[in-house]
Amino acid sequence: MPRFAANLSMMFTEVPFLDRFGAAADAGFDAVEFLFPYDHKPDEIAARLKQHKLEQALFNCPPGNWEGGERGLAAFPARRAEFEASIDTALVYAKATGVKRLHVMAGIAQAGDPAAKSAYESAVLFACDKAQAASLDIVIEPINPRDVPGYFLNNFDVAAEIVKRLNRPNLKLQFDIYHRQIIHGDVIRGLEAMMPIIGHIQTASVPGRNEPGTGELDDARVFATLDRLGYKGFVGCEYRPAGETKAGLTWFTRARA
Repeated sequence: MPRFAANLSMMFTEVPFLDRFGAAADAGFDAVEFLFPYDHKPDEIAARLKQHKLEQALFNCPPGNWEGGERGLAAFPARRAEFEASIDTALVYAKATGVKRLHVMAGIAQAGDPAAKSAYESAVLFACDKAQAASLDIVIEPINPRDVPGYFLNNFDVAAEIVKRLNRPNLKLQFDIYHRQIIHGDVIRGLEAMMPIIGHIQTASVPGRNEPGTGELDDARVFATLDRLGYKGFVGCEYRPAGETKAGLTWFTRARA
């Protein structure tokens, strides 16, 4: 079975954020991810990782005003300076946590807008070049229009084409199984076709975005497919527990057996 990383933005929310590292370790996880670390100092995050012997799998670069509905800065030409500063901020946290990949969010913008397309691709290249100097990967993720209406990058084929055309060795696709099923379906075929460019995978059941094994997909078969395809990276558990987090981890116990 793959190596799973608990998503601390969604899981173990029964306790404060910094206490979730210990909760994840106690539950058997050896890696974590989360949306953003920026409400806490880099050394605070690093200390929790070290204390609980956890590896940091992924986090997102600053997205702009998240509470105000912003979901990234990369597709906005007028916000290039803010975007560049956000990459510098993310790199500070990357150095502290030892993470090897960062997710650059595109933002809410028209997918067919040439200015947004140009700004986005230029921003991604900038992030790749900055990250390359720190031996980090940049990942981009298509997000479904039901959860985030108007998100600029909402198509896996378009994302794959961007990764291939920009042709940076440290630019990869973030393949979220939940988003893939909602946008296109064909999860296993998508994994088979795109595995060479995949840098990170996330999972949640469809349609409820709850624990694996509780939705319409055969998640165990999907995980077995990752083994068959030789995927060695993390699978981030970016799901909302249907109830108390620990009570919903029976799927994880089975996966580790």
